[in-house]
Amino acid sequence: MRLQWAVISSFCALGGITFAQQYPLAVDLELVIAVDVSYSMDVEEQQVQRQGYVAAFRSPEIVNALRGGALGKVAVTYIEWGGSAVQVVPWSLIDSPESAARFADALQRQPVRRISFTSISNALAFARALFRSNGFRASRRIIDVSGDGPNNAGAPVPVARNAAVAEGIVIDGLPIVLKGPPGSVSFAEIDVYYEKCVIGGEGAFILPVTDITQFPQAIRKKLLIEISGLKLTEGRGQQMRLVQYKPYNCLVGEELQEQSIGK
Repeated sequence: MRLQWAVISSFCALGGITFAQQYPLAVDLELVIAVDVSYSMDVEEQQVQRQGYVAAFRSPEIVNALRGGALGKVAVTYIEWGGSAVQVVPWSLIDSPESAARFADALQRQPVRRISFTSISNALAFARALFRSNGFRASRRIIDVSGDGPNNAGAPVPVARNAAVAEGIVIDGLPIVLKGPPGSVSFAEIDVYYEKCVIGGEGAFILPVTDITQFPQAIRKKLLIEISGLKLTEGRGQQMRLVQYKPYNCLVGEELQEQSIGK
């Protein structure tokens, strides 16, 4: 049997296919956490958000949620994005308190970075690519994207959203409705922007954050819903909101960027 597996592995390698691609590990969920680190996010907001994810993966609630799945395991990776995107923590199998803690520790050790511009579309495209050869297989794939500003670089965000949804990927949003430049309408309505232009797929939802102190609870709540695969109902205020496709100017970020350049 050992020789048989060695022959199979060699065949896959010679054919340009890795063993992980040929025989991916089955998990309940493949999750990309995509976090905005553009310059519209101040350092305090970035640190609080980062610590919110670290604390979430150290919490018993998250471990209990993943154990409640049919297989009791999920695959998670963490990326940060602005105009471009960076994979901060590689794909990790989380199936126990120990593996969840290792993921949290790996994230804790990473420096806080900042990236110019805001390209949600590039972040979604980057995340899509990460699913293709991650060595895992799940019936559910989710991109969990957070941010406080509209797309202002790269392709229009609905193009990237629709491409991901066409592949069966669900995009959930954590819009950060804190503060923006005086008179900035786009920042004030970033929750509406995320709802109309960013999220998509079956059961997609947003969970707005309107105060910096809400980050830890919102992050944990959102991860619990995604890992558990719960179905949501329409809510109010800080409750989850399901995607509703209605006419909206999804190029508002690009237009504001052009206006700022023209001044």
